Amino acid sequence: MGYTETDTLCINTIRTLAADATFNANSGHPGAPMGLAPLAHVLFNKFMTFNPKNPHWANRDRFVLSNGHACMLQYALLHLFGYAVSLDDIKKFRKVDSICPGHPEVHATPGIEVTTGPLGQGFTNSVGLAIAQAHTAAEFNKPGFDIINNYTYCILGDGCLMEGVASEAASLAGHLQLGNLIMLYDDNHISIDGDTNSAFTEDVMKRFESYGWHTSWVKDGDNDLAGIEAAIEAAKKVTNKPSLVKITTTIGYGSKNQGTAGVHGSPLKADDIESIKSKFGFDPKQTFVVPKEVYEAYGKHAAEGAAVEAEWNKLFAEYGKKYSSEHADLSRRLSGKLPEGWEKKLPTYKPTDKAIASRKLSEAVLEAIHDVIPELIGGSADLTGSNNTRWKNAVDFQPPSTGLGDWSGRYLRYGVREHAMVGIMNGLDAYGTLIPYGGTFLNFISYAAGSIRLSALSHHRSILVATHDSIGLGEDGPTHQPIEVLAHFRALPNCMVWRPADGNETSAAYYMALTSKSTPSILALTRQNLPQLENSTIEGGIKGGYVAVENKNADVTLISSGSEVSICVDTVNELKEKHNITARVVSLPCFEVFDAQSQEYRLSVLPDGIPTMSVEVMSTMGWEKYSHEQFGLNRFGASGPYKDLYKKFEFTPEGIAKRAVATVEFYKGVNPRSPVNRAFKQLI
Repeated sequence: MGYTETDTLCINTIRTLAADATFNANSGHPGAPMGLAPLAHVLFNKFMTFNPKNPHWANRDRFVLSNGHACMLQYALLHLFGYAVSLDDIKKFRKVDSICPGHPEVHATPGIEVTTGPLGQGFTNSVGLAIAQAHTAAEFNKPGFDIINNYTYCILGDGCLMEGVASEAASLAGHLQLGNLIMLYDDNHISIDGDTNSAFTEDVMKRFESYGWHTSWVKDGDNDLAGIEAAIEAAKKVTNKPSLVKITTTIGYGSKNQGTAGVHGSPLKADDIESIKSKFGFDPKQTFVVPKEVYEAYGKHAAEGAAVEAEWNKLFAEYGKKYSSEHADLSRRLSGKLPEGWEKKLPTYKPTDKAIASRKLSEAVLEAIHDVIPELIGGSADLTGSNNTRWKNAVDFQPPSTGLGDWSGRYLRYGVREHAMVGIMNGLDAYGTLIPYGGTFLNFISYAAGSIRLSALSHHRSILVATHDSIGLGEDGPTHQPIEVLAHFRALPNCMVWRPADGNETSAAYYMALTSKSTPSILALTRQNLPQLENSTIEGGIKGGYVAVENKNADVTLISSGSEVSICVDTVNELKEKHNITARVVSLPCFEVFDAQSQEYRLSVLPDGIPTMSVEVMSTMGWEKYSHEQFGLNRFGASGPYKDLYKKFEFTPEGIAKRAVATVEFYKGVNPRSPVNRAFKQLI
């Protein structure tokens, strides 16, 4: 455990880089990186195994900075250890198009595992990374071939522990006995508002002990490098519990204002930085200085990591000779490719097939494809029987000691923890060997909004099975009936929101969700049965929108999604027989995908010269892009049998026809442009 002056020099180099970069950007958080430098030095140089020349090596240890505002700590480490982050990149910290953005972003910077910043999310992602490691190891490790044995390390702060999502994830991690997960808590007693004694005085260690975690405390995180090392070493030896190591540090260590909120969220003053450099033995007038000894020390550990990877590659090659099918499967997963021909398993339907709720259609897809896509790992936030998310012979992912399942199980019991479920799914996807899906009611994905936003920003292929998608759920009433939810998530960039109208559209939604490697998907599914549409095909569905009923010289286009499409189809006869109005119907299961089609195709679906009216039994917001008039539910629902509710709110052929007649009358003598015909394209 011996430490030398070189270790001190490495630590102080991290501190001065953080001070210089935030000052140069005139923005950022210098305090946490300066306080965390000793911990980070010990962790990266003594424990973590990685190869900076290959940041995606499968068995690397994963590191997550949950308090993402401290990102100059991570950028400094990445540069010093030899990742493709130059000193010039660090000088561009927080500048436009820099690879060192204001908070860590997984696709911006080599060596970043997950996007963090919103507090608690990185903590939750880390639980997902640890689950993924445990599952992948159980699937592929064989006697003599410990192919997957990495750890997940996460640094977090007081703010992360205040966020509810971290509590949800910590509770589940304790139940799952994730001994491969080590959390390092920066106990500096400072948040933006000042000393945490104003709002956060609980006994964190007792809380985590009650969750089933191993805990320890390093009381002098500023100087006790040996104590930090011993605590992490002890945590690694606890194999049946996740670990929380509390390290008490001084935020902004070395600054005139150390230990105060003044060093938390804004750059240090020039004279303070000069004072710090003098105190640490640096030239106070020089900036962005990295002594040669620091590069050499960190380069040595990076070379050790590269050597470990080289040995791993040899082991993996030998593994391939003995376990060829497992080798091929793991290699395919790591390449990001789906199994050849998997899509042939997707169910297809004829118009004569019986009416089925789309949540049951989703279940049929999972039942059909789970064997051919072995990386698919699912779960539900305590609504398995309602979401229909578990295939018949599924095994739960559980510690074998519980007797409830095993580590190779592919079904996760998330409990009533929607927010953590999606954050964990983001970690599962980030690991690189699994495709996660998770179920809850559509109304309750609002609980998970913070994690879903990061799914989209981080380009995670995660799939939300969101059932009970409208007033069609019936008697549970307005507390459970989503009104604004689809509008919210349709507004989220890089997020596919699917609301399929029948079986073929449901299969199309899964096809797109699984083949879109960089986009999360929300599947809004019904409780009530839906008929199979006449012109529905998977090929049409994967375009996001298509013509469900075509009539020449139509007077009006009815455009809809999900359960209302079949009602619109029935409305066509109502309009013709009672009002002598000719209507056509468009099904639009996914805005995002339809928007990506060619202008020619979109105009063939929504042509010029015909007024278009949207029909969806929830908020009309967003439908202005595709219709001239909107019929929706801009109010909360009600409790009662769903058919009675549809009548109450006039989502019936008669009610839709009444509004279609008004639309035709309103646009009489006008030659309206298609709603998709616009003066300019939006930035997407």
